[in-house]
Amino acid sequence: MNQNNIYNIYCDESCHLEKDHQKVMVLGAIWCPLSKTKEISNNLKNIKIKHGLSKDFELKWVKVSPAKVSYYLDVVNYFFNEQNLHFRALVICDKKKLRHESFMQDHNTWYYKMFFHLLNPIFQPKGATYRIYLDIKDTCSSRKIKKLHQVLCNKKYDFSHDIITRVQTVRSHEVEVLQVADLFIGALAYISRDLVSSDAKLQVIKKIQELSGYRLRATTLLREEKFNLFFWSPKESETQ
Repeated sequence: MNQNNIYNIYCDESCHLEKDHQKVMVLGAIWCPLSKTKEISNNLKNIKIKHGLSKDFELKWVKVSPAKVSYYLDVVNYFFNEQNLHFRALVICDKKKLRHESFMQDHNTWYYKMFFHLLNPIFQPKGATYRIYLDIKDTCSSRKIKKLHQVLCNKKYDFSHDIITRVQTVRSHEVEVLQVADLFIGALAYISRDLVSSDAKLQVIKKIQELSGYRLRATTLLREEKFNLFFWSPKESETQ
């Protein structure tokens, strides 16, 4: 198969646990053609080197600081200038409003539903295959990805796994593109919590707002291909 028709999707998540005392949860996915992955990874490493950082430096939202803000702004610029990179996020604004018992489900079942809502608009109707990579979080990851692969394939009637060929965990410090997803979901979580304590982080958020054309506080059109956002609430789920 033509590598331009094979897509790598890198997923990350923030505050996905049921009782972590965090109000906002964000799931994010960044994707590109397999044929462009190496080139994009090298370009991201070169941005690090340009700013005097080691090529092994891990790009993370929690590391945004005044000393490194110019580097992070360059990464944001690169994402929006690179036509082969795309991002989608699902933002749950208030986990405290979840009523799992009303839908006869537990938190894990709901979690897989949310991942399906995140990823489903990314999949093309036909002619493409997808490899999904998730940042490894805990010792339950192997069981989680097996279940997620099953759910995604069943929803797409892809029982032979011809469309979604793999779902596996990776370590974020080893995958350049996944690190960009961490940056974006961190920014979305920050603005959704109305935090303002870091000027450097606010600069990064402002740059994302400028280049995306969005305030980052509302759902975009489903057809948005570059920086796609879906803000989900329990009240909306009752009509789906």
